[in-house]
Amino acid sequence: MTKNVRVRFAPSPTGPLHIGGVRTALFNYLFAKKYNGTFVLRIEDTDQNRYVEGAEDYIVESLNWCHIPFDEGPNKNEKFGPYRQSERKHLYKQYADKLIASGHAYYAFDTAETLDFHRKDHETNGKTFIYNWHNRLKLDNSLSLSAEEVKARLNAGDDYVIRFKSPQDETLHLKDIIRGDIKIDTNILDDKVLFKSDGMPTYHLANIVDDHLMEISHVIRGEEWLPSLALHQQLYDAFGWKAPEFAHLPLILKPTGKGKLSKRDGDKLGFPVFPLQYVSPKGDNHSIGYREEGYFPEAVINFLAFLGWNPGTEQEIFDLEALINAFDLERVNKSGARFDPEKIKWFNHHYMQEQPNADLANAFKNSKQELADIDINYIEMVISLVKERATFVSDFWELSHFFFIAPETYDEKASKKAFKEGTKELMQELITIINTADDSSKDTMQDAVKGWITSNDIGFGKVMMPLRLALVGALQGPDVFDIIYMIGKAETVKRIENVISIL
Repeated sequence: MTKNVRVRFAPSPTGPLHIGGVRTALFNYLFAKKYNGTFVLRIEDTDQNRYVEGAEDYIVESLNWCHIPFDEGPNKNEKFGPYRQSERKHLYKQYADKLIASGHAYYAFDTAETLDFHRKDHETNGKTFIYNWHNRLKLDNSLSLSAEEVKARLNAGDDYVIRFKSPQDETLHLKDIIRGDIKIDTNILDDKVLFKSDGMPTYHLANIVDDHLMEISHVIRGEEWLPSLALHQQLYDAFGWKAPEFAHLPLILKPTGKGKLSKRDGDKLGFPVFPLQYVSPKGDNHSIGYREEGYFPEAVINFLAFLGWNPGTEQEIFDLEALINAFDLERVNKSGARFDPEKIKWFNHHYMQEQPNADLANAFKNSKQELADIDINYIEMVISLVKERATFVSDFWELSHFFFIAPETYDEKASKKAFKEGTKELMQELITIINTADDSSKDTMQDAVKGWITSNDIGFGKVMMPLRLALVGALQGPDVFDIIYMIGKAETVKRIENVISIL
């Protein structure tokens, strides 16, 4: 790719960043890095009524946690700043005026009440009201008024919007990297509002102007913007500007595969749909996040990469560098990608195994008050024994609590299975063996116990099941002799004596 690649992620600060937005940011980031380009963050806050305090900081923190930080944006390498649309509003009116001057746009003075009347009137007759070529000369705008009337209305301070003048009887030929060639009949397009009566541009005008001024080479965005592609291409043509290349990513679907994954689905189905925990400024909206639920950012990114893209191989595990090297927009699917909460757990389990035991031990210790006085090196040794069965740091306590505290109860089903006639006497003999055995290593203790079992022709299950029950409280956990070595000879004997006295 010869052109200077510049892509942008342009979220609205109206609340927490949905995981679908993170996927869009990721694909932009991967594309930029693959071609040594620039990943731009632009905050599209033209809708001030929906602006939420703190949402921009949440977006930036989310991108940083996911290890996909922007190269250029608010307060960072502001080559084409400012990067908040509310701080650029002085720019947009002049471009709207250019479109009016060239005949590609017009003033519309229709009131909200008038438009609402037309909509309801059409609905009554089973039709849909569209403001475009077939009725604009009958409505209240600069196309149906004389130049003197328009001037008088403007001088009088009448409210107006500026609408794009969609062409009649034309066929638009659009290109999309993912979806190929697209044909659109202009007769079905409405005359979209470009500039609102409050003096702010709509998304359509602002994003075209900003993409042009910021020299964006590729617009990679969600499928929901595909219906706007026709207008956006027409705006580039109207200004006489070269349009960027477009790529519209497939929808992320609910776990059922039906319908778009929404912000409410996570709370309803019990899994996060936001990268970070979110609490609204008023405290009336609280949603769980992947970070706080114990997911590793590497797992989240690896999972999201496969929502709509595939490398063309059987490989599923990709670190960020590998994703950058493998990523190709040509391999992004058109059809929606089903969100699988179990699959992201699978990824998290994999990345759990790659984490340094020392890091996991610190995280585990900080998460449990019961570990406050336990030596970190001991905790690290425990982690090495149970890590393979863990998906989250929060799993460690259930998998390893018996390394730190003796069982107070014993699984009823396991107890009936492990304790039979003669078990008490075997356990008492076992205490003698353990007390006299060399406990300098796991192997010496194991050799002593297994040697006693073999030489006395005792069934292994008759000893090992009640022994495990004594140590763990259930018939589960890592190797029995790892547990004995870790908790020590004295604690082992104490636990066996305890299980004998109870069972």
